[in-house]
Amino acid sequence: MQLFRQVCGWVVLSVMLIGPVSAEILVQHKQGELRLQQVPQRVVTFDLGVLDSLDALGVDVVGVPKDFLPPHLTQYADDRYQQIGSLFEPNFEALAALKPDLIIIGGRSAPSFRQLSRLAPTLDLTHDYTDFLPDFYQNARILGKVFDKEEDVEARLSQIDTQLQDTRELAANIENGLVIITSGGRVSAYGVGSRTGWLHENLGITPAVDNLKEGTHGDPVSFEFILKTDPEYLFVLDRDTAINSGAGAARTLLDNELMHQTRAWQADRVIYLNPQIWYVTVSGLNATPAMIEEVHDALQRAQ
Repeated sequence: MQLFRQVCGWVVLSVMLIGPVSAEILVQHKQGELRLQQVPQRVVTFDLGVLDSLDALGVDVVGVPKDFLPPHLTQYADDRYQQIGSLFEPNFEALAALKPDLIIIGGRSAPSFRQLSRLAPTLDLTHDYTDFLPDFYQNARILGKVFDKEEDVEARLSQIDTQLQDTRELAANIENGLVIITSGGRVSAYGVGSRTGWLHENLGITPAVDNLKEGTHGDPVSFEFILKTDPEYLFVLDRDTAINSGAGAARTLLDNELMHQTRAWQADRVIYLNPQIWYVTVSGLNATPAMIEEVHDALQRAQ
């Protein structure tokens, strides 16, 4: 009996010393299943939208690609964050030296999944722009689960739901809108099913054109096309500014005789979207509500 009591005492003491056993973290992602035994502490990400979300959730990282950091994330250019390559090409030597316990990729870096998985557990949070909001919500919830931030994520998503409702109510009162991206002196139009299609599909803005090509690159268009289409609202994304190759290029490009004849120009309804959040950190937990707010405020000003 005495021996039994001693054994029980040892078991109780061992449990007290070890502490509670962490529950396994299991998530599904774009390239499979990820199992983690604890909340990661040495995180690197190649996706700036994910970095935007981690920053919103207060999750620290040890390495990032430092090219094209938007203004609200320039703190990650500091030397205490390791440069781990570009958005497209990982620096495997730098990664190996960092010894991360989680690598997060997305979009441009997704093809490196297998190689990166040999270094550390790797999570692919590539954002599906053709299913913008549901996929954004799913990726946000994955991050919440991985980093034990689920309550924070749900609170933020609830706020976004409210923003969406308010914006849709304003969008119901306008005729239509057209989204264009300017790059290197060229103009492309984007519609439903494109990288900016969620402005129509989720924010409720009726597209000015129905037959634009789906995909990431849009349809090349002329100023004559924009004048003929003559949308009530023209939303402009300046890619040159987004990638630091010419600030304000879109405003100069669009300031011409044909554009001056459009009703959007004449009614001051040419909306220059924040290029960094719409092109670089799109789908982040900071960026997405900021994008919705930008459209909401533009519609509200004009009504």
